Amino acid sequence: MMFAFVPGDSLAHRLDPRGKLLVQIAFAAAAYAHTTPRGLAVLSLLAVGCVRAAGGSVREVAWGYRWAAPFLLTAPLIAGATLGAPWFELDRAFRAGLASYRVLLILLVAGAYVRSTPVRDSRAAVQRTVPGKTGQFLGIGVGLVFRFLPLLRRDLVAAREGMRARGGGALPVRDRMRIVATAGLRRAFARADRLALALNARCLAWNPTLPRLCFRRRDLPVVALAAALLVAAVVPFLRA
Repeated sequence: MMFAFVPGDSLAHRLDPRGKLLVQIAFAAAAYAHTTPRGLAVLSLLAVGCVRAAGGSVREVAWGYRWAAPFLLTAPLIAGATLGAPWFELDRAFRAGLASYRVLLILLVAGAYVRSTPVRDSRAAVQRTVPGKTGQFLGIGVGLVFRFLPLLRRDLVAAREGMRARGGGALPVRDRMRIVATAGLRRAFARADRLALALNARCLAWNPTLPRLCFRRRDLPVVALAAALLVAAVVPFLRA
């Protein structure tokens, strides 16, 4: 469910996508400004609230980002390791662990947005926020990314299952990674070629009819939350 919209009637589903995008940006800024355990604890409650507001669960969204777990878990070990005595520095590992946890919180908020926002609404939000051809180009990119990534993930899963069905599970890890990666790249290039052909055949529209977006009263708390997060992100730099 990482890169897929899930229809529903939750609070986040009814919000304007521009407000949700603003909350994402403000949350990321606040997460990078407040790296203490206390600050991350407050942001953790907010991230869980975002996931709940989207009608999902933290376990579901975190499982969708399981590919990032090896990097987030090994980062503190690599950061704390030294080539000489004392061989491992707890302070460096602790700071790296906080950074990994911060990335996890940002991914949770992003997953809540993807879960509660249709692709067309995301494209409309980008194009109506960024003017001109730049906004149209970014809007097309957002639409293609959200539609293309689930297909690539599905191709990789199919390649892995096909390899296991043919007895590839007994091969060394390096060979299994090579087979899956090669099959995934081959299918990705094939899909890209078909996508380019389909865009040409359908006369790609730079300015299609997009859904109407309108801020309502229920969006005001979201904008206020984003403003508060931005202020919280700026204040530490002003004090410094």
